[in-house]
Amino acid sequence: MNDSLRRLKKKNMSKSKIEILDEVFSQYIRLRGCDYRGYNTCFTCGVTLHWKQLQCGHFIPRQHMSLRYDQKNCFPQCFTCNCDKNGNIEEYKNRIVRHFGIVHLNYLQEKKNEIKQFSDFELDILIAFYRKKIKEMKKF
Repeated sequence: MNDSLRRLKKKNMSKSKIEILDEVFSQYIRLRGCDYRGYNTCFTCGVTLHWKQLQCGHFIPRQHMSLRYDQKNCFPQCFTCNCDKNGNIEEYKNRIVRHFGIVHLNYLQEKKNEIKQFSDFELDILIAFYRKKIKEMKKF
């Protein structure tokens, strides 16, 4: 197998692991804080929906890999806030400050500039971790 084909294959493997991690991380974020029936609240507008109707909203967008899987950067959001209102960023910002303080907001804004590349091993560990957490949380 030539080097370019090997690199392409490796890149596709990493990408698929990232897609898997995105899915399990999203489920974890939407399940975190659910009531016994599986309902959770949109972080930015407060509407209560079943976790499957919510999305994983990111304050700092997902392309910033250093914060893509940071639990204090990600909260459940309804479709309206996450998509129609492009994350409802001003309200997201206000709620982060209310819940965690201005120091955490500054931390997120600085950390977004860090370069982060996940190894296959790191991705595997995170996938296993969040799968286990999801299994524990889905007992309602």
